[in-house]
Amino acid sequence: MHPPLHTMNALPCEDIIAALEECHAKGFMHKATGACNDEKRLVDKCLREARSAKQAENRTAARAKRDKLKEQQRELGL
Repeated sequence: MHPPLHTMNALPCEDIIAALEECHAKGFMHKATGACNDEKRLVDKCLREARSAKQAENRTAARAKRDKLKEQQRELGL
């Protein structure tokens, strides 16, 4: 289903995931008839946004690290 909360930095999504788990706990037929679809869409949207934000953060950090390395190489004349 979705990764455990402790493996992701998904604190903003925690309450939405809990709502989905509560919906699923109501039983198979409740889940099978599509009663949990709204919660599922919200979880997917929240996790997608969290992943996108983390990717942007990582991209910025990598760019800064790469620029710093290039600057050091330039200083050494490489």
